[in-house]
Amino acid sequence: MKIVSNVYFLGLLSSFLMWLAWPPINYTTPLLLIGLVPLLIALSAIKADDRSKKGKRVFLTAGLTFLVWNTASIYWVYNAISAVNDPLVAALVSIIPFGLGALLMTFAFWLYYRLGLVANKYIAYAGLICFYIAMEYLHQTWDLSFPWMTLGNGLAGMHQLAQWYEYTGVYGGSLWILLSNIVVFEAYKEIKQAGGWKALPILVPAIVILVPIGLSLTTYYNYTEKVVPLNVVAVQPNIDPYKKFVDLPVRDQLDILIKLSDSVAQPNTEYFIWPETAIPNYADEEKIHSNPEFIIVQHFLDKYKNGTVLTGIESVRFYNEQKTITAKNWGYGIFKDNFNSAMQVENSANVQFYHKSKLVPGVEKMPFPVALSVLAPIFEQFGGSSGGWGWQDNPEVFYSQSGVGVVPVICYESLWGEWIGEAVRNGAQFIAVITNDAWWGNTSGKEQHLLYAKLRAIEARRYVVRSANTGISGFINQRGDILTQSKWWTRTAMKADINLNDEITPYVKNGDMIAIISCIIGALLALLIPFYKISSVRKRSV
Repeated sequence: MKIVSNVYFLGLLSSFLMWLAWPPINYTTPLLLIGLVPLLIALSAIKADDRSKKGKRVFLTAGLTFLVWNTASIYWVYNAISAVNDPLVAALVSIIPFGLGALLMTFAFWLYYRLGLVANKYIAYAGLICFYIAMEYLHQTWDLSFPWMTLGNGLAGMHQLAQWYEYTGVYGGSLWILLSNIVVFEAYKEIKQAGGWKALPILVPAIVILVPIGLSLTTYYNYTEKVVPLNVVAVQPNIDPYKKFVDLPVRDQLDILIKLSDSVAQPNTEYFIWPETAIPNYADEEKIHSNPEFIIVQHFLDKYKNGTVLTGIESVRFYNEQKTITAKNWGYGIFKDNFNSAMQVENSANVQFYHKSKLVPGVEKMPFPVALSVLAPIFEQFGGSSGGWGWQDNPEVFYSQSGVGVVPVICYESLWGEWIGEAVRNGAQFIAVITNDAWWGNTSGKEQHLLYAKLRAIEARRYVVRSANTGISGFINQRGDILTQSKWWTRTAMKADINLNDEITPYVKNGDMIAIISCIIGALLALLIPFYKISSVRKRSV
């Protein structure tokens, strides 16, 4: 019983350390480099004792660790989910952020334990790193994606330590964190076995931890932006998201946006960034030029010769046939798609649309829509069509009249570094994140979302302009520094001269290669487990 209590205590200690290190808590980020050591000690104790069902106990101990850490870090998600009237539906959707992430993390550690039974510790450690990163990559790419808790995101709390993300992206951070925990754990074992502190066991952890920190800080303090200025205004209208669709007319919301924009704009302002669903009127994209709200926006630009508005909008498209899986029968042979969109308006007839690609599973998109079509009525409760909101498969680059390229990023999409990198390769010179973080209330969710955007700035070496309906709006430079930010639940507008960048970083060029390589190696190492088991059975039968 004492052993059981100890391992669970160690698991909970890891949960606490990882939570303490996670954004938005500042200056505790380095705890990520040792936060999993108590869990590794617990799993080692389980493996060493003589009790049965060790695999089950490993799974339960790791499961407790990751469930507590995951839930404590993203507790705020339930604020949005709980708005659903049906408690059963809310509970089912809660499984995606709270349960699945923890389950995948746990599975990686269970595979590590199983591999350690048939291979030496070095192969097992390699397996742990690859299994864990592979599970993170799965949680980024499948229909149940929620990559909020990817380990590498944790360095957003101290972005000065993550400057090498321009080479590796967040999975480089995941690799570093896992490797650091492993070498610290090994040092702990050697010191314990020696019965006191020894210099040699500490040398390897010191190198693994301090060298990347030194390189990152050197890059941070020596990075210089090219001066290619663009005057940009970011607007935060601060409209209650639970009321904006029913209680406040669209014209009144536009009036707020325009007055805020005018209050800080200059004659040379080239971009006005308005938040997600700033125009909530389901505009028909094919008839946008006759849309009254569109005409008002264009009229607003009359006094800004080179001005461009990038705004969130709820838009629709109509078809004569069901062209997409998300199109809903509108009657009389007409089908309709609803989109959470970004729209770019300028002083010309040119209008550009982008449809949010990375939709929140369960809330904006029904996972595996073909296989799970029987569950369509449940997901309709979240406001989308029977198949969810429509989407497009690739990111978009909006170009202004002067040739400036910007990638519109809608809310949750700011977690996908490789996806934003694709738009940067296609010509985006800065990143515009339009979001609505008020669904979560005054919780740490809005700060986490802001801080994660710093990593996108570093990966692509692009400015990030952030416009939140309410939440935190602001400007982030190419080093990941937050230059200006708004306060929560405040109606405001801000302006800044940002620097454009045309250079392509190694990460933007190569994408998530670390994750892909980890998936391949992890799959091969996982095959060793049944291979050795089958081989041992055959040897015993001979």
